[in-house]
Amino acid sequence: MKKIYTIIALSTAVIAFSQIQKVEPAFWWKGMKNPELQILVYGKDIAKNEIELSDGIKVKDIQKVENPNYVFLTVNTNEINVPKFKITIKNGKKNIDSYTYELKQRNPNSANRESFTSKDVMYLIMPDRFANGDEKNDSMPNLTEKANRNLPNGRHGGDLRGIINNLDYIQNLGATSVWLTPVNEDNEKVYSYHGYAQTDLYKIDGRYGTNEEYRELSQKLNKRNMKLVMDYVTNHWGISHWMIKDLPTKDWIHWFNDGENGFKRSNYKTTTQFDTNASEIDKKVALDGWFDTTMPDINQKNPLVLKYVTQNAIWWIEYAELGGFRVDTYPYNDKEAMAKWAKAITDEYPRFNIVGETWLSTAGQISAWQKDSKTGEAANYNSNLPSVMDFMLYGDLPKALKENESWDTGMNRIYNSFSSDFLYPDINNILVFFENHDTERWNEIFNDDPKAYKLGLTLISTVRGIPQIYYGSEVGMRGDKNKGGDADIRRDFPGGWKSDQQNALHPSTQTPEQKEFYQFTQKLLNWRKGKEVIHTGKTKNFVPQNNVFVYFRYNEKESVMVVLNNNEKEQTVDVKHFAESLNGFSKGKEIISGKEISLQNNFTIPAKTSMIIELK
Repeated sequence: MKKIYTIIALSTAVIAFSQIQKVEPAFWWKGMKNPELQILVYGKDIAKNEIELSDGIKVKDIQKVENPNYVFLTVNTNEINVPKFKITIKNGKKNIDSYTYELKQRNPNSANRESFTSKDVMYLIMPDRFANGDEKNDSMPNLTEKANRNLPNGRHGGDLRGIINNLDYIQNLGATSVWLTPVNEDNEKVYSYHGYAQTDLYKIDGRYGTNEEYRELSQKLNKRNMKLVMDYVTNHWGISHWMIKDLPTKDWIHWFNDGENGFKRSNYKTTTQFDTNASEIDKKVALDGWFDTTMPDINQKNPLVLKYVTQNAIWWIEYAELGGFRVDTYPYNDKEAMAKWAKAITDEYPRFNIVGETWLSTAGQISAWQKDSKTGEAANYNSNLPSVMDFMLYGDLPKALKENESWDTGMNRIYNSFSSDFLYPDINNILVFFENHDTERWNEIFNDDPKAYKLGLTLISTVRGIPQIYYGSEVGMRGDKNKGGDADIRRDFPGGWKSDQQNALHPSTQTPEQKEFYQFTQKLLNWRKGKEVIHTGKTKNFVPQNNVFVYFRYNEKESVMVVLNNNEKEQTVDVKHFAESLNGFSKGKEIISGKEISLQNNFTIPAKTSMIIELK
């Protein structure tokens, strides 16, 4: 291990003696609830010198580590009464270098920043594949991989400016929050558009734009009463990250003595986190194993690491005025450390929402990761994580729509999924979806059948939770993950590039096929915006009959009846069967067609069709 560490440490460029090369975070804010700030100062052999702060500012703690290129300073910002102060590196009486550190004033409303809730619809974008708004940044001289749209897994040139330029499209569609896959610098040689092998946690990748453009995107969304959700990665960094190349401590990342260069691939069995009978080796390989050879696994148990990623997360919230986090590969992290991470953020921002990627198959396993979960409590654990992703529904939904009904198949599969809702402490704060950037495209599974799309979108838009849709599906985009790999499910959005022959970003230039998907999506999502009964109302499920699933969303003010017919034939809805939820209502309006429906008599629903009926 020592030999490997030395090789990595010496692989960095020789830096001028003791000069400051990096300070992170580069600046901070006064008035934080937690006034303690840890400042990383980096430079060649910097720890062999003295460090002094100006203006009589006291250093609460100076921590030097085994790598002399790092010093970690801790100060109490409540004790600092100047907007700027100097960090000076000294050798005796000689000043070698200095850095002017700024403590900015917080936005008065930042502590109560609004975050995404069940009122929102989240629109997931892979920025490299959405729209190219600035062709000048397609390739950057200081970043390795250059743009080439001919390479499926290459950089295609989509950027932040492309998203900013198309905010009207996203808003008119009915989405109210935007989740971008990671846009921090990813300077790996290949596959860097993916973004999950980050090489600088404080810098937006130059091929996407700048830190200022990222903040501009967030602010422009906020002005539209929309929110920007950052995809945050705590589990792993890129092998080319500057700190990985010159590790502060050997235990900054997880090493395996029996692996090549410390690498051992994760077994991806995160069920070991709560399995009371799990073997220690399986648990260790799941949690400490690397996602891939280019993604070293970060050790959150190291207090310096945990403080670094906690402050970095808070820095982005404050700087960019973010509206939430989606956290990648949540169960792969050290769960006790991540509970501290989540609590530190929500203590600072009580209304801030964080959804973890909890890719597990049952409600019991998933719900254990939500804050105040009884299933987590049974394992003596509280994650402090506000929201989780409903991967059980994601897995069941395509199967259900392809099956005939039996005791546990067809629409009964969906009903059974919802019957586990009691396990979640906050059922309205879970993310519901039928696809994302890692999964098979819905429209591929169903061969671009608009009926299947409408059934799926109706369901995730009207049940409890926060619906998430994936860019392009609203115009019928498809992609075959099994044949074309990840690149095929991340195709370029038609019209996002000047050279594109067809533009789906404007309704006037959409094809008839695209219009059918788009218009349904637009009508449904914009209707949902003003429906508190959908956002926070109660649910009444009726056991499916003849592969028709009916449920009601209701509160004291209104009630909505949702009917999903998964049959190949028209079905008759027996209104008497639903008397307990239809009592007092004689008619309703179907929100997509606008037709009035009498509820005093049975009515029919066409094959493979959904109906959303506002009761009157």
